[in-house]
Amino acid sequence: MTGTATSGNGRGPADGPRTTPLRVDAQRNLEHVLRAAREVFGELGYGAPMEDVARRARVGVGTVYRRFPSKDVLVRRIAEEETSRLTDQARAALGQEDEPWSALSRFLRTSVASGAGRLLPPQVLRVGVAEDEAEPDGARVPQQRSQTTPELRLVEQRPATEDEPVIAEVDDAGAAALLEVVGRLVDRARAAGELRADVTVADVLLVIATAAPSLPDAAQQAAASARLLDILLEGLRSRPA
Repeated sequence: MTGTATSGNGRGPADGPRTTPLRVDAQRNLEHVLRAAREVFGELGYGAPMEDVARRARVGVGTVYRRFPSKDVLVRRIAEEETSRLTDQARAALGQEDEPWSALSRFLRTSVASGAGRLLPPQVLRVGVAEDEAEPDGARVPQQRSQTTPELRLVEQRPATEDEPVIAEVDDAGAAALLEVVGRLVDRARAAGELRADVTVADVLLVIATAAPSLPDAAQQAAASARLLDILLEGLRSRPA
């Protein structure tokens, strides 16, 4: 008879935090679920049902819920991973490109090619909303100055009701890190006279989201993204008076 795995102190998984690594098959299932969630949410949005994620991962929906007790938990995990990935891409562009415009365009091309824009949480896409333009319910969103690195004020929005769609959000530290490093890219390109003076961090993040369409054919999707990004980059560049 196969017994239930326990931790080193004799307690089972239900009695306390796991202190031993996941079994190989459990780790594989977790990776399949996360990969499937990124694909499904990227194609259909964060409103896609958990059953679609399970089907794409080729596991039972119960397996998904054992790892993620609610859809909110899975959505938050994916949103945080994508935000962290974008932050790393922005830092890499800053560290590896000396020219401000090259750094900004490299970040945009890398991010769009990775498909991260389809999974950006609205929390960071709404960074440009001013405090006095908050929603009627009083929810607050991040705001930024138009000419300098963003001044961030991230305050938790009201929770969704059962009749509302799941909202992808990330923790304040993760969102702040992304907005800060993208703000540095924007400031450098603007100071060099290569970026339009009215372009904000929110605009740059919207470019990432806009230039990452979800198309059924991978080659067509890559070509469409590259073409659209070329057009958007031309719109971001400053022009001689």
